[in-house]
Amino acid sequence: MSGSVRWSGDSRTAREIGQQPDTWIRVADVVRWARPEIGELVGAALSGAGARIVLTGAGTSAFIGEVVARDLANHLGRPVEAIATTEIVADPRAVVVDDRPILLVSFARSGNSPESVAAAELLHRLAPRLWHLVLTCDPRGQLARQWSDAENAVVVALPDEVNDRGFAMTSSFTGMALAALLAFGLDVDVEALARAGAEVLDGAADRASAIAGAKPARLVFLGSGPLRGLAREAALKCLELTRGEVVGIADSALGFRHGPKSVLDDRTIAVVFRSVDPHARKYDEDIARELVRSLGEERVVVVGGDDGAELGGARSWPVPSPPGVPVAVWALLAVIAAQSTALACSLALGLTPDNPFPGGEVNRVVRGVVIHEFDPPEVS
Repeated sequence: MSGSVRWSGDSRTAREIGQQPDTWIRVADVVRWARPEIGELVGAALSGAGARIVLTGAGTSAFIGEVVARDLANHLGRPVEAIATTEIVADPRAVVVDDRPILLVSFARSGNSPESVAAAELLHRLAPRLWHLVLTCDPRGQLARQWSDAENAVVVALPDEVNDRGFAMTSSFTGMALAALLAFGLDVDVEALARAGAEVLDGAADRASAIAGAKPARLVFLGSGPLRGLAREAALKCLELTRGEVVGIADSALGFRHGPKSVLDDRTIAVVFRSVDPHARKYDEDIARELVRSLGEERVVVVGGDDGAELGGARSWPVPSPPGVPVAVWALLAVIAAQSTALACSLALGLTPDNPFPGGEVNRVVRGVVIHEFDPPEVS
């Protein structure tokens, strides 16, 4: 099923990018078996008036929530909020503002990040009624172990293959995002998605290496709506795998003009995620044409663009988009372009993608976080 990804040398990161179409099939199997238990939990959590759904995680896991929230909200007919664990831990009262019940959906590759554990504990203590749905890649992680036997929680452990061993999250990102969509009942043709993923992977190394060969100092990623979360994930992959030697910047297609456009120079390459949403797509195409005028045709890449001529001559990175496919599902395909580009830039710099920080300045599981005791202020 997997497409061909031809890199010079070998790495866990390359294999984990390339395995994604195959792992999506296995993720769907796991969620299908867990659906009765998930359905019971979700039904109980959302039965109360004004119940909230909060999607949380740190770093890449937080961006999953940003990517899937809109499609989940449309499917469920109720608001869905993406709030990072780093924000919850620093300011828990911004989440628990009243007595409404909360369904907390936690995304975690390892489940051992201090903020992931602390956020769940804090809300469990502060929220009058709280249910937990934990989507994790490691059943042995602290988050999974803590909530696996709780009456108000369901833990879904994804296949071991998506517990990425490389430094940066790749297949764990798409695996948990797909799991969330399926867990809440979105109708996703996973086999068709896997075939499309293999198509994107075929030739990904060549396309990504062409971008890296231009020796960018900055990579700007832009996306509208849920794809802003995808742009943030793309920028993070760039920073992680190049250890910051290529600066990754993310924004929305419209927001970029309001100051952040100042970063453009002759060593910048801009990557625009062209939304499958017809309305949002117009803004993505507008900024792509504008960037071509600023940077030149060779320094603008449109992911999802089929014809560079209609986008001012920008370089196209085709990504299949069947009619009616949800934006979040399409994002699972589009992120392959970003992952591949970050990997290619890392290799071009002579770095080791699986361990770009041999000195330990940045770690797979964050270190050095002190969780301070939270004392809720008394209400007078």
